[in-house]
Amino acid sequence: MSAVELSAAERLVKDAASLGVRLTDADAGRLLALLEELARWNRRYNLTGVRTLGAMVTHHLLDSLAIHPDLEGTRIADVGTGAGFPGLPLAVANPARHFTLIDSTAKKIRFVSHAAETLGLANVTALQARVETMHPAEAFDTVVARAIAPLPKLLAQVRGLVAAHSRLLAMKGRWPEKELEALPSSWRLVGSRELTVPRLGEARCVLVLALAVD
Repeated sequence: MSAVELSAAERLVKDAASLGVRLTDADAGRLLALLEELARWNRRYNLTGVRTLGAMVTHHLLDSLAIHPDLEGTRIADVGTGAGFPGLPLAVANPARHFTLIDSTAKKIRFVSHAAETLGLANVTALQARVETMHPAEAFDTVVARAIAPLPKLLAQVRGLVAAHSRLLAMKGRWPEKELEALPSSWRLVGSRELTVPRLGEARCVLVLALAVD
């Protein structure tokens, strides 16, 4: 590893720690290797509009890791994962949890599968599917979604993935007041917090939602 790469890994470990995530040097190396693969695939398949390494670290790695403290249970679904975010970084940081990364776009799921294999992530399943059609035999403990749809639409899409014990982590930018005003009565907001992502300079928050139980 070159001095430049070592510096990038050390900074990633430090930034992750500020988010409550403990990364080893090996973890940081895997995450930076993930970005190298993403950049390589992106030149051909246009998987993300974020182009520079620095921006990818902030907008993809650190933004994803910011919700690490909010995960519950061992079975995690990442819906609308795109090129694997937040699921892949969270899987690196949580080897004891299993992550199912779901997207309807074939090229994105091909990349997720390739990245998981390249990084040796045995705790990742890549699944091409429309999430609204899914009804797994066992509900997920946590479902994460990063800015893929307004709350009412998102909640309808993930209904088949959750049960009474499940938690939905909806990652948003600014506080979505109007979306919360339209929250269906079948759901309740059980928590929320602002996210401060190192060097991002943009508003971020996470909403924790659960099914309303009579």
